Amino acid sequence: MRVSLFIALRYLISRRKGNAANIISIISIIGVTVSTAGLIIVLSVFNGFSGIVMSLYDSFDPDISIRASEGKTFVLDPKDSTRIWKTEGVSSASFVLEENALLRAGEKQVIATIKGVDSLFFKVSEVNSKVIDGIAVKGRADSSFAVFGAGLAYHLGVTPSYPMNLVTVHVPKKGKPVSLLMPEDAFNTGVIRPTAVFAIQQEFDDKYAIVPITFAREVIGDELAVSAIEIKVKDDADVDKVQAALQKSLGSGFKVQTRIQQHEFLYKILKSEKWAVYLILSFILLIAVFNIAGSLNMLIIEKKRDIATLDSIGASLKQIKGIFMLEGALATMGGALIGMGLGFLICFAQQEFGIIKLAGGEGYLVENYPVEMQAADFMNVLVLVVSIGLLAAIITSRKIAPGSPGKTGS
Repeated sequence: MRVSLFIALRYLISRRKGNAANIISIISIIGVTVSTAGLIIVLSVFNGFSGIVMSLYDSFDPDISIRASEGKTFVLDPKDSTRIWKTEGVSSASFVLEENALLRAGEKQVIATIKGVDSLFFKVSEVNSKVIDGIAVKGRADSSFAVFGAGLAYHLGVTPSYPMNLVTVHVPKKGKPVSLLMPEDAFNTGVIRPTAVFAIQQEFDDKYAIVPITFAREVIGDELAVSAIEIKVKDDADVDKVQAALQKSLGSGFKVQTRIQQHEFLYKILKSEKWAVYLILSFILLIAVFNIAGSLNMLIIEKKRDIATLDSIGASLKQIKGIFMLEGALATMGGALIGMGLGFLICFAQQEFGIIKLAGGEGYLVENYPVEMQAADFMNVLVLVVSIGLLAAIITSRKIAPGSPGKTGS
């Protein structure tokens, strides 16, 4: 094995300059290098964009959400509340009550979702960090606040800086039919003034108005109802373990979900898109790697005399084939490692210095192309390149004709 490796290394680094096989081999290695680097860069940029998308959900959604298995709302038993707080890894828990409502401001009206929250909500959620107008909420649960999504505030034409912007909230009374003569009797009504505006993404900005849970219960007409309990997990705790412990403690009557499970479809789409990108770029890499097979084929033709010499001194056909297999593997591995190093350096430079800007970046959440390198991507690319390279080397080395090492097969 040592002799085969030595000869393969000599063939790789000691070829005559200007030789056609040598030129083709260099071009093939460069192709593998560029393709590998490109695959690493594209996957890392995709990770960066995916990370930004998910971080937007992280700002609004809790680490863990507890909802009733059946029905929109539930009344939490004090024993269940105690179990939640005693669960290892739970940092904070907030009661939430959501309901669709008609919001009116002057002549403008919008169907939206009011989200009644208690004072602990702003420890569970990062909405405060996304406030773009007004004052972030730091008061008690019964304090007067209303944090509107930016899209909702725009459609209603309200702003926290104007104290006369009052919003009327209409929620249908449960089981109360709408009368054509007195339609207002079918609704509970409350008035609130926007104190802050948040901007996360359109899905939330156009939909939510965050209000005190006391106000939400008043207009909904249920003093004890809860839609969900939102959990903040301690920084050093395992979210999946906390979720499993809560589910076991609360039983089948509750649906306990991590942030990933709350948006399982979105995670699946992002993951499938990444694999699609990986597959498409792999075909480009496949072509580059199989160019090495062409250079190996030319090397076998060029080294006919060497093959005959090795045969005459007692080298077996398996050993001779092994030399050329190692030659192909070394060329592929060399191109792959250089490409991965190049891809790493480019991604690192983009992370640190933001060299490549997004067109019109001032209108986006980030100005530069986001990059997030993951060890799994490097490992997957390396395994892919080496596997294809070995396959190409094996196929090519089989062309050395059995029983006549000085000749190649047809």
